[in-house]
Amino acid sequence: MKILVLNSGSSSLKYQVIDMDTEEMLVKGYFERIGQQNSFLTHKVNGEKHKFEKYAKDHEEALKFIFSRITNDHYGVIKSLNELDGIGHRVVQGGEKYCQPVLITDEVIEEIKICSDLAPLHNPAAILGIQACKKIAPEIPMVAVFDTAFHQTIPKSRYIYSIPYEYYKKYGVRKYGAHGTSHQYVAYRVAELLNKDIKDLKIVNCHLGQGASICAIQNGESVETSMGLTPLGGIPMGTRSGDLDPSVLTYIMKKENLSAEEMENILNKQSGVYGISGVSVDFRDIENDALAGGIHAQLALDVYHYLVASYVAKCAVAMGGIDVITFTAGVGEKGGLSRKAICDHLKVFGVKIDDTKNETKGEEIEISASDSKIKVFVVPTNEELMIARETAKLC
Repeated sequence: MKILVLNSGSSSLKYQVIDMDTEEMLVKGYFERIGQQNSFLTHKVNGEKHKFEKYAKDHEEALKFIFSRITNDHYGVIKSLNELDGIGHRVVQGGEKYCQPVLITDEVIEEIKICSDLAPLHNPAAILGIQACKKIAPEIPMVAVFDTAFHQTIPKSRYIYSIPYEYYKKYGVRKYGAHGTSHQYVAYRVAELLNKDIKDLKIVNCHLGQGASICAIQNGESVETSMGLTPLGGIPMGTRSGDLDPSVLTYIMKKENLSAEEMENILNKQSGVYGISGVSVDFRDIENDALAGGIHAQLALDVYHYLVASYVAKCAVAMGGIDVITFTAGVGEKGGLSRKAICDHLKVFGVKIDDTKNETKGEEIEISASDSKIKVFVVPTNEELMIARETAKLC
């Protein structure tokens, strides 16, 4: 069984073809700058990377070219699209309607559109990828795998906001979370590494990348997460603010005479560690600047590490303890400095790091010291494999 996994951006398409009999990734690629004259495809197969300069005016043209590569005698892994048993689409927001992956129908597409207000940067892009597949390969079943679905097990007392309840009833204003596919994959993987039933573990997963969220997983289910109504909430990220005193927004809007759209742009694209440091969205750049004496860079890191650790502590309250902490995504998998700083804040829980093991980057490894009361692991995420697994179940 072969599954194509698609992750659609507003001007990009990421893809993988996975053989579900072995769970081996056969090919992966990234079509960038769709709609621009300098659009191109990076295609990796058999350990080789190929770059194709190819203009694609829209997602449909980009997908046609991707299909021509994966079925090509030299660059491909299948002879025809008929060998694909299903296509799995990453969709960020499924609202309250979808707590599981679903086969995509016209009704499902309409629901994804309705949820676009809650994920304006992500859901419309997913629809572009879905519509392109419908036109080019309508005979292949498609599955929507929602980032929010894994968090539908969070108790109501933890997802309702302290605002008039009518806004929840009228507009669905509540905590939804995100990165659910990643949190689910890492939780089940660390249970395998520990050779334990996931239902016997209290796990806190730290998905730390340009977008970042923390999740408490108990009995194999999400019971608390940091992101809120949208992927803007929670801990600070590359350019996203994370949680704020709500009055900060109205105060600045009045002082600067800003519209809601302008304020939203500041919170999404000019804030986070970039906003404090003024250096970069890349943690490596910020760390280098801090080491060179950059005061604001160091402040950005200090704020970030403290708030991540604070949310881990909140997850301990949600579950009545922690058995294992996992780090994943770009910073989580490669940022030894950040992992160390976060865990230093958690010494109150008996967390201790093995400094030598913590130097490892991008590999599965336990980095906790032998006398740590809570185990700490680095587990590279594999959202594509998780999406493929869920897609295979329905195709």
